[in-house]
Amino acid sequence: MSRKFYITTPIYYVNARPHIGHAYTTIACDTIARRQRMLGADTFFLTGTDEHGQKIERAAQAAGKTPQELTNEVSAAFRSLWDRMGITYDDYIRTTEDRHKLRVQELFRRIRNNGYIYKGTYTGQYCVYDELYVDAVGPGADCPECGRPTETVHEENYFFKLSAFEDKLLRLYTDQPDFIRPETRRNEVMSFVRSGLRDLSISRSTFSWGILVPDDPKHVIYVWLDALANYITAIGFGSPDQADQQKFEKYWPADLQMIGKEIVRFHCVYWPAFLMAAGLALPHGIMAHGWLLFEENKMSKSRGNIVRAETILDVLGADALRYFLLREIVFGQDGSFSFDALVQRYNADLANGLGNLASRTLTMIARYFRSEVPYPSHTAARRPADDAIADLSRKTISECHTLFDQYQFSRALETAWGLVAAVDKYIVENEPWALGEKQDEESRARLGTVLYTSAEALRIVTALAHPVIPDSTTKIWAQLGLGETKKFPLSELKWGQLHLGTKLGNVQAVFPRADKTAIERMQKMEERDASAATEAQPAAGSASGGTFAAQVGGAPATSARSAVSSSDGKISIDDFAKIDLRVGQIRVAERVKGADKLLRLEVDIGTEVRQVVAGIAETYEPDSLIGRKVVIVANLAPRKLRGLESNGMIVAASPEGGKPVLCSFLEDVPMGTRLK
Repeated sequence: MSRKFYITTPIYYVNARPHIGHAYTTIACDTIARRQRMLGADTFFLTGTDEHGQKIERAAQAAGKTPQELTNEVSAAFRSLWDRMGITYDDYIRTTEDRHKLRVQELFRRIRNNGYIYKGTYTGQYCVYDELYVDAVGPGADCPECGRPTETVHEENYFFKLSAFEDKLLRLYTDQPDFIRPETRRNEVMSFVRSGLRDLSISRSTFSWGILVPDDPKHVIYVWLDALANYITAIGFGSPDQADQQKFEKYWPADLQMIGKEIVRFHCVYWPAFLMAAGLALPHGIMAHGWLLFEENKMSKSRGNIVRAETILDVLGADALRYFLLREIVFGQDGSFSFDALVQRYNADLANGLGNLASRTLTMIARYFRSEVPYPSHTAARRPADDAIADLSRKTISECHTLFDQYQFSRALETAWGLVAAVDKYIVENEPWALGEKQDEESRARLGTVLYTSAEALRIVTALAHPVIPDSTTKIWAQLGLGETKKFPLSELKWGQLHLGTKLGNVQAVFPRADKTAIERMQKMEERDASAATEAQPAAGSASGGTFAAQVGGAPATSARSAVSSSDGKISIDDFAKIDLRVGQIRVAERVKGADKLLRLEVDIGTEVRQVVAGIAETYEPDSLIGRKVVIVANLAPRKLRGLESNGMIVAASPEGGKPVLCSFLEDVPMGTRLK
């Protein structure tokens, strides 16, 4: 009976289309899954999209779509990209699927029936961007995870007894030190748990886009309990179907769950606690990789520094991206991306390295031996250098297996390419092209030995690299006359398996060299895409629909016209179009301590709730503003008032010598609507 291997990506939140940060995680998982299949494991690889929550509901409202319409579009973009990249997932789960909803409700019932869920009331701060309850102090306090201001929440909730699992979790981390990797993340999690765990609200009752709590449809299940459950719902947990139950019993627990470091708490604290409460086995291990940085910042849509995977696919292909990310970045640590570094690595390691080795070796076999693998001499034509390549190949196989097993992709690839460099040097020193011009028997025997040795080392590197760069290695494997790479049993890889007389396939260059125009093309493509995305953006701030907590700066009577006016005071229609005016509804209003004229407001503009500091305290009592709709200039640069960060402006009329009066509407206008 074959060994099973179950691996998962995090399911990606559909607040924005995919970029290479998402691709990084998925490529790593795909590499592991491909390798496990080559090692003979019965492998199941899961990915998908997380589609519920307040953030999605608001983003859909701002875009004039239903939440289902929005999630359908973005989830399709993820799936389309993975298919284009050749990601070999076995299932793609969406949290809006009925199979998932019903099984999440079953998980909720099990936890509740085991005595770990009770009803209560939550009052405190909530970060919509992270869908996270936070221990922030005071209304509008910044989220400790993402730095965005939080919203004040007061609602009836169901609570999970997270506090009951503090000792059990610490024992888990101690007894199974490899449960969380790398060690830095494990230490962070242990420190968090040791600081004390409080019970966790696991339902929301102030919005409806989510999975209904069983027997209480006024509540929807907390998005993180909903999302985390995908790892078991996709393989049959909670299904009445016997085949689904058998599937769950076969694959659970997961062998590896891959995540980004920003969601460690959810996966390493909440997730095992939920599973313990339900009486289910825990995954064998959770691996958290670092961030992919661009211009020294984490990629995010709100920063405008996203790089699309499609840009690289169009210019250099999927293998270039796969190789760069896994070779350039030490897995588990943050890593930098740039188009310059991508092209340099592509040319050095792929075009001039593996590609050149394959081309020169196979071309010479085709020229001197009629495209048939030659016989390596064991007579006087043999040299110590031949045995050195064979010994290095054996060592490379062993070390690469160890490093790949430890998910040290960069070191594994460095080791494999060390063999490439050694064979290149071997070819240069033995000059097979010169031997090919000679007609004597000894030169012919020596030529055959050199080319066989080079081709066999090429075969070994190709097999080891196949999980990382599957498209190009498949081509090289076919050029070696060996059929399909994916069917090769990697666990049986050893020196000397290249059969004499094997007929080569059609020899062609696999990695055409990239010049500086490749960098220029990718940069221009990203600039055009960023420009188009900005023009299509429905609202300022985070396009993900999360809480951006932008505060309105300046007195409300200040005109936005000053930012774009010409010398004669007139503006063009293009200038006016730059001003993003949005309808918002005031959710929270309170006085700013020490400022007679200022109020701190939390204003919902559809995609997000912004913290607003406005100079209207002399005109309006805070309580009178709750529920009132106002107009916000949504795209002003941040500033601070009384220590509160501001970004934008409340629109009001301010008669000379009089008090400001807020702009409002006679008709009901949806939140987030843009004024034109």
